[in-house]
Amino acid sequence: MRRFRTVLLAALMGGVFPTIASGDEPPQRVVSMNLCTDQLAMLVADTEQLISVSALARDPLNSTMAGRAQDYPVNHGRAEEIHLLEPDLVIAGRFSAGPTVEMLRRLDIPVVVFGPASSLADIRANLERMGEVLGQEARAKALIQDFDQRLAMLRQAPVDPPRAALYFPNGYTRGEQTLLGDIVRTAGFRNVASERGVTHGAHLPLETLVMAEPEVIITGSRHDGKSRSENILQHPALAEAAEWDAMHELVTRDWVCGTPQALAAVERISGLRGTLMGAR
Repeated sequence: MRRFRTVLLAALMGGVFPTIASGDEPPQRVVSMNLCTDQLAMLVADTEQLISVSALARDPLNSTMAGRAQDYPVNHGRAEEIHLLEPDLVIAGRFSAGPTVEMLRRLDIPVVVFGPASSLADIRANLERMGEVLGQEARAKALIQDFDQRLAMLRQAPVDPPRAALYFPNGYTRGEQTLLGDIVRTAGFRNVASERGVTHGAHLPLETLVMAEPEVIITGSRHDGKSRSENILQHPALAEAAEWDAMHELVTRDWVCGTPQALAAVERISGLRGTLMGAR
């Protein structure tokens, strides 16, 4: 079998994304070492084509495909274990361990690097790219068509949008140029972070959040364990917001990665908008 030699540097190089050339065989032994590429690969890859996913793929708190990931051997992102799997392609995220990626390339193992999705449009793009990289264009196209149809049904007109604040451990928020920010905008809300000039991620003081008086405060899934970073979410001001049903949790695994499951978050937030608009 001809070894698949495409090396995709993604946004790290800012160049053209290579695909499988005509006549080349698709890769047959693919390893993913990133939670988000794990899920995209499981959606797109052919049977037996994907031979390993990262251990995080089995984490039900962060992976929408934790059950399906049980069918694959896992890796922990170490060059030694991945090399022993004899892959003809490794898929990594931009923030995967850099030394591991460089070591694999020095071992003449092709590595494709995917950037994280910062918008719903990026989900489409990454699905298409995964189809090209794995030689599964038809399967990726079908997934994209389904994604587009569902998104069109969920998209809300930006008429008199209610205001939402995104608030997470350590008082962290997300702006318009993030996947969650795009999800909130698509669902028909105005993001309080944007009013404060936040475009990506930043700390939002609790006092600022309270003074902004958002109609909805959206946070992520709570973990069973206790951490100091989550203490702020127990503050009496937020507890009061929860009492009058302004505090809402989004399942983290739905939006932490750019997969079609992000539409579940759009649907949930759209439902909140409908409730608010009906109460006005």
